[in-house]
Parts: sequence; structure tokens; C-alpha cells
Amino acid sequence: MNGIEFRNVTKRYGADASAPLAVKGISFEVPEGTLTTILGPSGCGKTTTLRMSGAKKADAAARARNALKGVGLVDFDERLPSELSGGQQQRVALARALVLEPAVLLFDEPLSNLDARLRREMREEIRAIQQRLKLTVAYVTHDQSEALAVSDQIIVMDHGVIAQRGAPQDLYGRPQSEFVAGFMGEATVFPAMAQPDGQVLLGPLTITPRHAVPTGIVKVAVRPEAWRIGAAVGVEAVLRKASYLGSFYEYSFETALGPVFVVSGDLARPLAAGARTTLGLGDHGVSVVAQDS
Repeated sequence: MNGIEFRNVTKRYGADASAPLAVKGISFEVPEGTLTTILGPSGCGKTTTLRMSGAKKADAAARARNALKGVGLVDFDERLPSELSGGQQQRVALARALVLEPAVLLFDEPLSNLDARLRREMREEIRAIQQRLKLTVAYVTHDQSEALAVSDQIIVMDHGVIAQRGAPQDLYGRPQSEFVAGFMGEATVFPAMAQPDGQVLLGPLTITPRHAVPTGIVKVAVRPEAWRIGAAVGVEAVLRKASYLGSFYEYSFETALGPVFVVSGDLARPLAAGARTTLGLGDHGVSVVAQDS
């Protein structure tokens, strides 16, 4: 088996039994030939998890040249690091890992020092190489969009434990906790009330959950793209700030529910600060979750 398996793995820094645990009995698998991202905020234990694996050493120049060719750097083997761009340096780092012909490849925040365009190009490159060579990859990042773009499976960690695991679509569209809902995709989380008939009331808005929820107080996570500006039925809102980002607008509204962050692709009808409107909800980007304890 060339996959990765963690079975009830725990990590404590130091020999003192009273030292706090950085990783707390986690178990998961990375199936052979797939890419799994370990995602979470700083200090959650994702890098500690990655560093509990081994590595081999490279020893052949021919294999190094082949690895450079595989990442699009033909005839670059005589260049100095100072003669390479940031993206080329990242490709060299990838080639150095591939030259080992590993069964398993580990990435720890590989794109953290690149600008937005290079990050996008390199994540596409990494994913393409992983799929072409059928590598088994564990990939650590704190960037949700990066995780969504490259992964077969995402494992979200929080304070040393696994908060949720699953396909990117599951983590984004069907979060199972308030933490995961808020962490994935800039969702805003609101308190709401689940009714005996299964409907959930969020102020004047009625939501039909995708799964049954117990009657009482719940949380509703709403992603910025889920809001519908000017809806016939919605919550009254006053625009406090508008930001133009080329292909879309970012709006910050004040409502009876609290601050609401909205992303709108309607470039033909921009709103100005002070505008009054209503905000309704679309069918996607809305999740009902239990309160975190």
C-alpha cells in the first residue's frame, strides 16, 4: 500500500506528561494516488501532523534533470537560485521532491511566499503533476481556496483534532459544525430558530435545511455569494461600504441580523454607501449547523 494512514496519532512536545497535546488522537487515511489537504488556522496542529512522516535522499543528476523537465524547467539545471523567479524557485522545490520518485509526497504551505497569480499557477501545476504521476499527496495549507482547488479530500483541523473531513464540495456546501462553516469560504454565522415543522427562521427569512435539525436554537452559515440584493422578501439593509474588485463588488451592510458581507457580480448596477435595500437568500451557500459547544 502506497497510501498514508494515521491511526489514533497523538503528539506532545516535551517529555513532561502534563505538557499540552498538539495533536490529539487523530485518525485518517490518504488513499493511494489522491491528494488530501490538511486545512486549518495557525496553531491547529496541521504542520505537526505532517512532520510525523519520513523522507528519502536524492543522489542522481540525471534524475534531477528529468524532474526539472517534469515541472517545465528544461535546461535550468545550471542556473543559480538568484537567477530564478519566485515561480521558478517553487518549481525547483517541487522537482527536488519528485527526484526521489516518492510513493508519498508531503507539502507544507508550498505557496505561501508567492503572489496571487503565481499561487494559482503553481497550485494548478501541483495538481496536474499529482494526477499525471498518480502520487499520494498530503498537503498542508491555511488557505481555503487553495484547498478547494487541489484536493480530493479535505481534513479541517481545530485545536489538534479533526473537525470534519470529506470532499471539497461537502466541506463547503455541507459543513457539520459552526467552526467549519465559519472557516470555509468566509461564511457569516447567525443564530436562528428551528421550528417543529422543520423550517428555520432567520429574522424575516425562512430556510429549509438540507437535513433534519432538532427544534430550538441553531446556527445558520451564509456565504457572501448567497445573498440576493433587492429581494422581494428579505431583511432590510443599509450599505456601509462598497469595494470594487474588477469582476465583482464587495458590500458591507448593516442589518437587524448584524453586519452582513456580500459579494455581488452585478457590475451594471453598483450600490453607493448609504443605499437602502433588502437582502434575501439563494438556494446555495446557506447551511444550518448545530451550535459549537
